[in-house]
Amino acid sequence: MSKRNSQQNKQAARERLRAERERQAKKDRTRRQLVVGGGVVAVLAIAAGIVVAVTQLGGKGTDAAWAAASKKELVKPANTAGDKGTEIVVGDKKAKHTLDLFQDMRCPICSVFEQNVGDTLEKDVKDGKYKVSYHIATFLDRNFGGVGSKNALSALGAALDVSPEAFTAYNKALYAKDNHPQETKDDYAKDDVLLKIANTVPALKDNAEFRKNVEDGTFDKWALEVSDAFDANKDVTGTPTLKLDGKKLTSDGKNVPITPDQFNKAVGDELKS
Repeated sequence: MSKRNSQQNKQAARERLRAERERQAKKDRTRRQLVVGGGVVAVLAIAAGIVVAVTQLGGKGTDAAWAAASKKELVKPANTAGDKGTEIVVGDKKAKHTLDLFQDMRCPICSVFEQNVGDTLEKDVKDGKYKVSYHIATFLDRNFGGVGSKNALSALGAALDVSPEAFTAYNKALYAKDNHPQETKDDYAKDDVLLKIANTVPALKDNAEFRKNVEDGTFDKWALEVSDAFDANKDVTGTPTLKLDGKKLTSDGKNVPITPDQFNKAVGDELKS
């Protein structure tokens, strides 16, 4: 073999050695990155798991949270009556007649009723024609899943704690066409949605105590009590349902009056009887 060939072999060996070292170094770098990256992924996965667990076990928008709320001490809003504060009456307490209004905050027909008849009802209350006793359900949470009816009812309790006027104004805002979600959508499970709507009500806008009561779920237990009181009315099978002095109001002997004319006629006919 020539010298030249010997030098070439040595050079080739050195090149192979250098290449092998580079490959090994690359493997080491990759392994370190995988270890570090895997650790980060693991930490993130653990953190995500904790968040999911918290949401599932105690998040305000979960059934578990409401099960926990049922075991808490009852806090009744101001401007309520009854042992558990489930009597919600708006208007002159001495008014001779009482209109019982049965509703669910996710109910689409309740929304239509409020949009069409709400102003008429409000005027009648101011005129002393009758007082309104509100009975609020949460059965649509059971029917469609979610907690929006309960959460909106709790927020209404926070509004009622401010004043009856704030309660009725907030009720109107929640049922407004631009605000009210489809009954299958659980938008009212979200406090930020409820608070955004509340900011359209002067008495509730930037009201720190109201906001705190909504976010803390101060009246969650009360909302469950109000819902139970609604369920005790076995002759009420849907919402909205209207009763004047205990007698159901209808537009045709069957359907609830849904326009001002239908409502005024039903009320007028009942007051004459």
